[in-house]
Amino acid sequence: MTSLLVVEDDARVRDFLVRGLQAEGYEVSAAGMAQEGLDRALTGAFDVILLDLMLPGFSGLELCHRLRAKGASTPILMLTAMDAVEDKIDGLRGGADDYLTKPFDFDELLARIEALVRRGRQFEAKAGGAIRAGRLTLDRETMTARDGAATLELTGKEFELLECLMSAPGKVLSRTRILNKVWGYSADPLTNVVDVYIRRLRAKIDHEGDESVIQTVRGYGYKLVVTGP
Repeated sequence: MTSLLVVEDDARVRDFLVRGLQAEGYEVSAAGMAQEGLDRALTGAFDVILLDLMLPGFSGLELCHRLRAKGASTPILMLTAMDAVEDKIDGLRGGADDYLTKPFDFDELLARIEALVRRGRQFEAKAGGAIRAGRLTLDRETMTARDGAATLELTGKEFELLECLMSAPGKVLSRTRILNKVWGYSADPLTNVVDVYIRRLRAKIDHEGDESVIQTVRGYGYKLVVTGP
């Protein structure tokens, strides 16, 4: 059975989510405080975490940071009444996989949970293999990336973005396709989060004086250029 963790301080919203998701066949655990949510997330095996942004103790964003810092890779769907683009980008940069603004349609919530569950299981199914593109190597089992013999220090999203590009070396990937594959959602197609992460990734894998390994295809997206042995 698919297991979910709901971290929400509003008792009315929390109870609604728990009852509704249980009625859909999910196994649901719930927490109303940030520290309680962090403890449960680290000690339980969940397929998706539904995380409110505003929580007693510390914020959902900080909770997300702490989970990722401890190596937790469980997909996180952030729920919040804050709908500014900057807030969404902060959540995604902080390690969340998707973002849903309150009030939300319950059917949309279910669809997003299903998408995150599929993504998580697909990643588990292919975990354990290593892929190589030119001088770059990515090991899914150890979650490490290397440039030749040097280890690249990547965040979780940078790792997923590099994996996305390395899975189709030489092929042009649209921003929308990258957004859907790495962040798992299709809302806010005008967000620049993909471009921001491309710049961050370039800063870590490009060699000074050389042309960037990740080329921009103006008006469309990006492609990874295979170089090296």
